[in-house]
Amino acid sequence: MLEVTLLGCGATMPLPGRATATCAVKYHGHVALLDCGEGTQVAARQAGVSLVRIDAICLTHYHGDHVFGLPGLLQTMASQGRTQPVFLLGPENGYAEMVELLLALAGPLPFAIQRRPLHLPQDAIYLWDGLLVKTQLLHHRVACVGYRFELPRAGRFQPDKAQALGVPCRLWGKLQKGECVQNTSGNPISPEQVMGKNRKGLSVVYATDTAPFAELPIFAKEADLLICDATYAEEESLEKAQLYGHSTFAQCGQLAVQANVKRLWLTHFGGALTDPEAELPHAQQFYPCAEAGFDGKTIRLNFIDE
Repeated sequence: MLEVTLLGCGATMPLPGRATATCAVKYHGHVALLDCGEGTQVAARQAGVSLVRIDAICLTHYHGDHVFGLPGLLQTMASQGRTQPVFLLGPENGYAEMVELLLALAGPLPFAIQRRPLHLPQDAIYLWDGLLVKTQLLHHRVACVGYRFELPRAGRFQPDKAQALGVPCRLWGKLQKGECVQNTSGNPISPEQVMGKNRKGLSVVYATDTAPFAELPIFAKEADLLICDATYAEEESLEKAQLYGHSTFAQCGQLAVQANVKRLWLTHFGGALTDPEAELPHAQQFYPCAEAGFDGKTIRLNFIDE
């Protein structure tokens, strides 16, 4: 199960009821924070997202509306008694300078920052318990990456095959966890010998700030949830969106169709966009199920039984 919570849906500056760009992905008691704009701490408390459980911070880029909340967040985590290391991911361009400035502002911390600059245009890292994070260079004014969280799912365990191969019942659990074992004759048995074909896992894609480009539908292909840059609502703003490296509502809807995603959430609304819900038809003309994000919007994604 993956739990996804939008903590901030705004761009440029925080507004009453709308923090700047931030999202939390929870899995097995761990939290990965995507960006950390102003207002993140308040939004997290209101949404019930534990700050002390944040084990990874994944930055798309280093514009202020995506990072200004970081020093305060780290100080709060320290004051709450955190001592375990925290992964810090971000584009390699400007990474070292950003980390040094961040640590200077945050002051001494009782936990280590495990530095993980992301290689461009693509990179990947396993975080915990098999959760894979892939990245894709986006089309913005500066180096900016999108994140794809993937939780794979093994095939069904086939006890008849395990019995035929002479595997004791007490070792079946290890095979289901992906470990190799020995049968009663001392021969090695691998999980592939007793597991069925891999089943569909779960995937979440977070792509902001970006203008559309050819590789983006491939990166977001068949995601269970796509959270997409929707800085501008009307197509009259298309030229401005292209100039600043952002997307319109309609472009988000088109992307969702091209990528064949299950759900689409719009986010990163410009300050002039006061009522995103009213502008949804711009996206829904292409993708009828498009939803407008809001601070605290949460979903739990579960495996589908087959």
